[in-house]
Amino acid sequence: MRETISRVHFIAIGGSVMHDLALHLAKKGLKVTGSDDEIYDPAKTALAKYQLLPEKTGWFPEKITQELDVVILGMHARADNPELKKALELGLQVYSYPEYIYQQSLNKQRIVIAGSHGKTTITSIILHVLQSLNREFDYVIGAKVAALEGMVKLSDAPVIVIEGDEYLTSPIDPTPKFLKYKHHIGLISGIAWDHYNVFPTLEDYVRQFDLFADSTPKAGTIIYCEEDDLATVIGNKERTDVNALEYRAHPHTVENGVTYLRTDEGKVAVKLFGYHNMQNINGALQVCKRIGVLEEEFYQAIPSFSGASKRLELVAKNDHTIIYKDFAHAPSKLQATTRAVKQQYPHRELIACMELHTYSSLNKNFISQYQDSLKDADTAIIYYNPEVSRHKKLEVLSEQDVKKAFNQSDLMVFNDSQQLHQYLKEVNWHGKNLLMMSSGTFGGINLDTLGKEIIP
Repeated sequence: MRETISRVHFIAIGGSVMHDLALHLAKKGLKVTGSDDEIYDPAKTALAKYQLLPEKTGWFPEKITQELDVVILGMHARADNPELKKALELGLQVYSYPEYIYQQSLNKQRIVIAGSHGKTTITSIILHVLQSLNREFDYVIGAKVAALEGMVKLSDAPVIVIEGDEYLTSPIDPTPKFLKYKHHIGLISGIAWDHYNVFPTLEDYVRQFDLFADSTPKAGTIIYCEEDDLATVIGNKERTDVNALEYRAHPHTVENGVTYLRTDEGKVAVKLFGYHNMQNINGALQVCKRIGVLEEEFYQAIPSFSGASKRLELVAKNDHTIIYKDFAHAPSKLQATTRAVKQQYPHRELIACMELHTYSSLNKNFISQYQDSLKDADTAIIYYNPEVSRHKKLEVLSEQDVKKAFNQSDLMVFNDSQQLHQYLKEVNWHGKNLLMMSSGTFGGINLDTLGKEIIP
């Protein structure tokens, strides 16, 4: 990479982290351009605000010239992308965004948070604590966090905290993203099979985390949740040259719908709830302690942490009903999130609604992994759009396929978003809570509007 970078082009600029990195570099004064064949909100609006939205969708090789210092390649592009082909022909420096982040972080202490679930929340907590202490830090995270300007920050800070994704780096590099960052401190929150399209067996998937743990350098640190069997097997390898630290759910109590951490100095009320979030809190605490944060400083900061965007995010509430939305889409996430809401409000009925949207969840060969994942809900609902399956070139699931996979004969199944919307509006919500879980949009249902319809 050149010492001085002034012109950067993004291939697939509409990606969640890609567009935020583009915005960040533009704000730093770099000349940023980009292309994509589809861009949706919030990326579309954000790029337009800073005049970075491409005038036309599609790929334009004429944008690729020798004047560019760096080309950053997103996962959404294909290996035969014409702009990528042109960049390689010209001998330009092409990086995936993880590679670019690493190159910009060579002189920093790199902390990478990995795991099938919980990594966004753990990363968010660490950033929240560091910010509350006015520490200098950089970060890469896959969700919006209150009080942080964006999802990416690169500066002269001595440390960077990165949410480490196990998915592939780019269309020309099948390496998991989290291996590109070369962590000094790594954390594995837990491992549950996901991304069936690129890891067709559980062994394939687990192997990536094995590589992550093995990449911990001498005198580095690997932190893992001892309550997760696979994370424990991988994290606890008894390497004498690595600091291996384990954690479990933070001691806590729930009183009148409020969760309290039990500490040596007394109870600390927190806004997060659920056993999985008590694990996340303790994981974040272990990382913070490794970088010089005192326990008392952590406990002073954690009560004001309200969570990352779309992670058990409050939509609406009144005295007898609460509506949450959550990014949960994998089996382990569904189970943890549903159980958390039910245990926090045991005297209320819970209606849990999940959208099958990802390649894995819509795949007949994977969907059996969802068995019993919604058992803690009093009423469980599944929504999916058959057109999404067709777009992904998958066989469309039948209602019976879904009920069998979830092992729930009373499961309600919708494949029409308007019918689902109408059903939810007509429920008598007194004494009931609603949990909406998806990495999609429920076929265009506006959850904030739904919240106002249910709770006027």
